[in-house]
Amino acid sequence: MIELGVNIDHVATVREARRTHEPDPVWAAVEAHLGGADGITVHLREDRRHIQDRDVRRLRELTHIKLNLEMAATEEMVGIACQIKPEMAMLVPEGRHEVTTEGGLDVAGQEARLREVVARLTHAGIVTSAFIDAELPQVEAAARIGVRVCELHTGPYAHAFYSRGRDPESPSVVAELEKIRIAGAAIRAAGMRFNAGHALNYFNVQPVAALPGIRELHIGHAIVSRAIFVGMREAVAEMKRLMREAQCG
Repeated sequence: MIELGVNIDHVATVREARRTHEPDPVWAAVEAHLGGADGITVHLREDRRHIQDRDVRRLRELTHIKLNLEMAATEEMVGIACQIKPEMAMLVPEGRHEVTTEGGLDVAGQEARLREVVARLTHAGIVTSAFIDAELPQVEAAARIGVRVCELHTGPYAHAFYSRGRDPESPSVVAELEKIRIAGAAIRAAGMRFNAGHALNYFNVQPVAALPGIRELHIGHAIVSRAIFVGMREAVAEMKRLMREAQCG
């Protein structure tokens, strides 16, 4: 059955806007759990623009569902991950000037370095994941470096969906979804877990959730945005319902 990992970065974004102590991302994680989340995702960025080191430590200590740490493949972040030991570490590209992650990790262009990072994380008992574009060369490279999970970047699909009037039958939307389906099949054929995420929301999530073999979606901004109006538990529960409804077809 498909699972939902809730990204709570932007709870911390609100807190850091005032450099205060609220809202608390750990409290958000608990509420997400009570709403049906199967995991919690946070991205500890090098510039610490939202999630802070203490947040990751407290989440590791206080949450009772799996923790997915998004991270750049740097010496600092590998050290933090090996110390905290999240259930999963997802390697992502990171730029200081980007508003959010703008594309998948170029695994094919840096295989040797990433293979070493994956080996260190695996030795620490952490499941490794790579956030990649829906391209077969990247899937093949991810398999070669030894990650157990590939998360496909759904941003191009989501942007096509929005720009084409939220029409799931638009040729450009269908084409982007087909890229994800093909890459997902290749991920599974290579023995890796097929996850997906980025820019998914309550309107565009169901076609992705219905793809064959998809295991988990990671969704943050849309859920946190809706939670402002209806609360975190309700926002998570509604997203989970849409995902399960789509998978059951």
